[in-house]
Amino acid sequence: MKIGNIDFGSRPVFLAPMEDVTDIGFRMLCKRFGAAMVYTEFVSAEALVRSVKSTVSKLAICDEERPVGIQIYGRSVEDMVEAARIVEQASPDIIDINFGCPVKKVAGKGAGAGMLRNIPLMLDITREVVKAVKVPVTVKTRLGWDCENLVITTLAEQLQDCGIQALTIHGRTRSQMYTGKADWTLIGEVKNNPRIHIPIIGNGDITSAGEAKEAFDRYGVDAVMVGRATFGRPWIFKEINECINGLPPQPLTVDEKIDLLEEQLRINVERIDEYRGILHTRRHLAATPVFKGIPDFRQTRIAMLRASTVAELTSILEDCRAIVRV
Repeated sequence: MKIGNIDFGSRPVFLAPMEDVTDIGFRMLCKRFGAAMVYTEFVSAEALVRSVKSTVSKLAICDEERPVGIQIYGRSVEDMVEAARIVEQASPDIIDINFGCPVKKVAGKGAGAGMLRNIPLMLDITREVVKAVKVPVTVKTRLGWDCENLVITTLAEQLQDCGIQALTIHGRTRSQMYTGKADWTLIGEVKNNPRIHIPIIGNGDITSAGEAKEAFDRYGVDAVMVGRATFGRPWIFKEINECINGLPPQPLTVDEKIDLLEEQLRINVERIDEYRGILHTRRHLAATPVFKGIPDFRQTRIAMLRASTVAELTSILEDCRAIVRV
């Protein structure tokens, strides 16, 4: 599979762009364990054009994580074009346009999945962004606004005609948010449409190696993108790659997994700062399956979410290590 001049090989697995999740520390760990491409947290075009410091900081990438994509969202052609030009200066391998975020503060204002209610504007934005930059432009979107408006089969062809070089489809509508079950049948229909010649990347409900393999085998997608199942679990890419390549699984030990979580904390603090580095890491610690089964873990999770220093958070992790070893 190729996007532009980037050759990802057969059956690549991508890390989905996620707000407050795909910071640089987490991206680097996912890359280490076999993520074929990683994405930054998504970036507001409007805030980027206004040079909002916290937004501009999201453009920081490093060579160790390449290929890396930067994803932008917005609701006007002018802001999206200007934002794409700014992003291009950060030298990403790909610029991705978010037409899929369902949260109210984004979609409710007409951006993200809100564009599914204004297809002409979506296509105008896509067309103009493609023309404005030299790096490959891709799009991530959903099946439609709701179950009465499943537009993806037609929309995929329209977006392809705008010049995008790959399309990621999340198998839910905007109205579903993250509830219910992702519908991969429509993703498969798009992939098997003889008029589609760009790579189709499937996304939604990939929580295990077996589910990723089934997505490739059953629906024929060119790549699979994994989102929420990566929280506190960057090694999921290793598990998936072993499965789809027919290799015997070589699971990490609990000690190795806790070491990685502590490494993620250190990277985030070094690359951001102690306060925000801890904030970014706590979400992964609260969600990781490593501590599943610890008696009364709820109290420990609360302590993790309240920790305000690296020393305090590391101490909690070491206490958990001692418990899970028993």
